[in-house]
Amino acid sequence: MKKTAITPFPSAFYVANTMEIFERLAWYGMYTLLASYIMTPHSQGGLGLGNTERGLIMGVVPFFLYLFPVISGALADRFGYRKMFLLSFVLMAPSYYFLGYATSLGSFISIFMLIALGAGIFKPVVIATISRSTDHTNRGLGFGIFYMMVNIGGFLGPFLAPIIQKNYGWQWVFTFAAIWIAINFIPALFFYKEPVRHAKSGGIKQVFKEMQEVLGNSRLALLVVPLLVLLVAFYAGIISSGEVTSVVAFVLIATAIIWDIWARKLPKTDIHEKPWYQQAMQVGNKAFMVYLLIITGFWVVYLQIFITLPVYIRDFVDTSDLVRLLHSISPWLHETLTSVNLDALTNEIVRLSQQYNNQDLQASVATVKEIASTLAALDIRVPQNELVTAFTALAQSGEQLNANSATFAAQWATDYRQINPATLLSIDFLMIILFQVLISRFIQRYKALPTLIAGTAILSVAMFLGGLASGVLFGGLMIAVSVIIFAVGEMTASPKSQEYVASFAPADKAAMFMGYYFVSMALGNLFAGLLSGWLYQSLAVNLANPTLMWTIIALLGIVTCCALYIFNRTLVADIEQQQLQQAQVSQS
Repeated sequence: MKKTAITPFPSAFYVANTMEIFERLAWYGMYTLLASYIMTPHSQGGLGLGNTERGLIMGVVPFFLYLFPVISGALADRFGYRKMFLLSFVLMAPSYYFLGYATSLGSFISIFMLIALGAGIFKPVVIATISRSTDHTNRGLGFGIFYMMVNIGGFLGPFLAPIIQKNYGWQWVFTFAAIWIAINFIPALFFYKEPVRHAKSGGIKQVFKEMQEVLGNSRLALLVVPLLVLLVAFYAGIISSGEVTSVVAFVLIATAIIWDIWARKLPKTDIHEKPWYQQAMQVGNKAFMVYLLIITGFWVVYLQIFITLPVYIRDFVDTSDLVRLLHSISPWLHETLTSVNLDALTNEIVRLSQQYNNQDLQASVATVKEIASTLAALDIRVPQNELVTAFTALAQSGEQLNANSATFAAQWATDYRQINPATLLSIDFLMIILFQVLISRFIQRYKALPTLIAGTAILSVAMFLGGLASGVLFGGLMIAVSVIIFAVGEMTASPKSQEYVASFAPADKAAMFMGYYFVSMALGNLFAGLLSGWLYQSLAVNLANPTLMWTIIALLGIVTCCALYIFNRTLVADIEQQQLQQAQVSQS
């Protein structure tokens, strides 16, 4: 039997993949350090905020990032891919740069939202370019290459960003992200050729029509959206009273129910002929909506590797065992990946010794913890008893304060240096680059949903194992192992979560359903950020029990597995019925 010849990829395919590398390099270089940056003190160039603000920033902004493609994809079909690429770079490049100079929560979120808008424009256009640049002979290979480019950028970002931060300071992390985005103007302007497009009829109106068909009507949105806004407002402290929040939520739900009762008593007509205010709340595709809500749990667990793990490693895990292991393997690599900025460390020791006097150190355990946490942001983990001894001596240094501080800085940089959390996160991307194809070949023989459940369970095990790394002798190695196990779970579950949508989406609406799959990622980002901020402050900080925090996150993953199993036993029949009806319509 003659094999079908593989169609060569057009130039737009290679240009799009090149731009994807630099866009991901900018995003992950910033995002994997973002949790640490938000909580790094002003004295070290960080934002100096707390866990609540960290959860708010890393939850709300990415939530909108994954909603923007619903609109931006339709705009790209109407106005052209190149114009949308250029618009995304115009938004992102200066925003990345100025993000490093934002000094308040409001300014930071505002600028970060512009980055999210730019990324939300870029994301559907680059995927659409890959889709339009491939056909049935090379699509699998094409998207495999694209996924590889995503992870090459994802690996280089967190690998290079800590090196940049230690040698040049925090602002340069954002400056380099702006540079990576600015480089993309070159291929977009001079090498990108617009692929063949088929503009969607109806434009934005069609988008809102699809929303009703897949997700639900405007009446449903009128209940869900205010409830989400209320949740964020309560979390952010805009509404400080839990009682007020509960009353407002009750009023919203009661009003929606009464409204529904009134709407259902109106004369029976086609729902699409009624004005929106006369319609009862209606869910779009029930089975698909339930699946999106369940898979949101998967994303909540998955995203903790970026939102929670970096600050957990910084605050609770001693990674000096990995530092020593790296030195035994390669002194050059050890110095490159674990170097300490001695000038910054010396200046911080001087500042802390002037801020806290000897009496503060002797009387307050909280003061010592504050000093230890501040130095941990510079990848130095000094035992608390040694801190008390050192700062007691520094308090008596007088004119020798700077010289003595430099001596302690040099000693601690040698004895107590740590691996930057972002460097450990880069292991996840490296694993995907090396083993995704192998794992994909292994799991392709199994059905999508059971494999998705297995992958989610593996993620949960990784989270629980990472939670045990606090205060143990080989904490760094345990974190590294947990990240490797996490990568296996991600490689198993993430592709299958999308494959499962493709398996039951109507044949003529597969692209539409795949687009709305990203709603689960939007909700996952929102709830992951809010949950992280609350759990970390309540359990890891206030109760000094980070293991309990990670146990709860792991249990959420197990609950998601159970929900997927129940979904498979109860709603799969509805999906099969949809497919049967679709086949009958196609035959007729």
